[in-house]
Amino acid sequence: MSGTRSASPPVAIVGGGYAGMAAAVTLAAAGRAVHVLEAGRRLGGRARATDLHGLTLDNGQHILIGAYAETLRLIDTVWGTGQDAGRPHPGYLRLPFELSMAGEAPLRAWPLPAPLHLLGGLLGTWTLPLRERLSAVRFIREMQRRRFRLAEDTSVEALLAQHGQGGKIAEVLWAPLCVAALNTPVPSASAQVFLTVLRDGLAGHRTACDLILPRVDLSALFPDRAAQYVAARGGEVSLCAPVRQIHACDGAFRLLCGPQPVTASHVILAVPPYRMAGLAAPLPGMDEAIGRVRALSFEPTYTIYLQYPPSVRLPRPMLGFIGSPVHWLFDRSHTGPHPGLLAAVISARGTHEALDHETLAGLAHREIATHLGGLPQPRWQKVIAEKRATFSCTVGVRRPAQETGLPRLYLAGDYTAGDYPGTLEAAVRSGVQCAHHVLND
Repeated sequence: MSGTRSASPPVAIVGGGYAGMAAAVTLAAAGRAVHVLEAGRRLGGRARATDLHGLTLDNGQHILIGAYAETLRLIDTVWGTGQDAGRPHPGYLRLPFELSMAGEAPLRAWPLPAPLHLLGGLLGTWTLPLRERLSAVRFIREMQRRRFRLAEDTSVEALLAQHGQGGKIAEVLWAPLCVAALNTPVPSASAQVFLTVLRDGLAGHRTACDLILPRVDLSALFPDRAAQYVAARGGEVSLCAPVRQIHACDGAFRLLCGPQPVTASHVILAVPPYRMAGLAAPLPGMDEAIGRVRALSFEPTYTIYLQYPPSVRLPRPMLGFIGSPVHWLFDRSHTGPHPGLLAAVISARGTHEALDHETLAGLAHREIATHLGGLPQPRWQKVIAEKRATFSCTVGVRRPAQETGLPRLYLAGDYTAGDYPGTLEAAVRSGVQCAHHVLND
């Protein structure tokens, strides 16, 4: 995919996921020539489309929230739409915040200014002991007073214990939010990163906690349209173009990719961290970044698609489970033409990793049937395991910066330094930041 290209060397972006395409759109909008080199046949990286039983679905179930300002801004840029919370978007469904856990009354945001929209909902609509609800309100207000900053990072488990957030409130509210946002178990998850998520999502603007559910597959939501946007501005996006080596020479870069090498003025490595370490190892000045990457550990996500008869439908698009191996259940009929299709999600590490896919799908079916009543056997099922879906967002984790020790070579990805855990928003922010570094060189 390409338009009219500039005669000057382009910025080479290695990887066409959300981070790489965010960098590409930002640079193209500023008039810089870019060349995206994607090893796969589809854009999106770990948030991409996949084909299952004649359907175009995703390799994992992702949602966004209203606080993901950069992601939503760039989606609107490439779709040619404006951000308007009151107008439906063709690419995604935007809903007011609602946390629905099986067997519990849902927590809904009230139409009040933040933070009263959630504090009022917590106090007035939830079937929790009153003392725990009041304690949760005090906890949120105390974190606000501290500007959601800790003097020293600790685990989410320790933070909750310190502020009396045990019991049912932890099971129904804090633990599900932590695992969903950080994809890291509560005992080891970073409390500081968790508080940042609470700051922006729950204590920010009233619409910051809105749930954003894609109506289209994740490749179509942003990366595919980003490629069209880049091509229309003279850039190029190459699929099935794995970069084998990168050489820095004579003030430029030479990337070995396909039959002809690519010459670039700058390089943005927007590949998974384990791939980045291999590509960057021969380059000078990359030791610190590679050392930090190799010190990271990773967490899996499992998405189990189960196709039931069209009559099977949840009352809401998503439902959480307490004390279950399955954390979340999504009804894809609410966001697309997929009647009867449910997607069960298991986040972070656990005993489920030892199960084969057929056993895991059977377990998910039994858990769903337990909570929803009698269900027929699914017509088909498919488990998609992303073994290294995100980095482990643990206490004091040290992430590599976007800037490296090699001038004009930058790192983009949700694992790079930032306030957010390994989310689409973190990936997009890193790509935008790398693009600004290039523009400021």
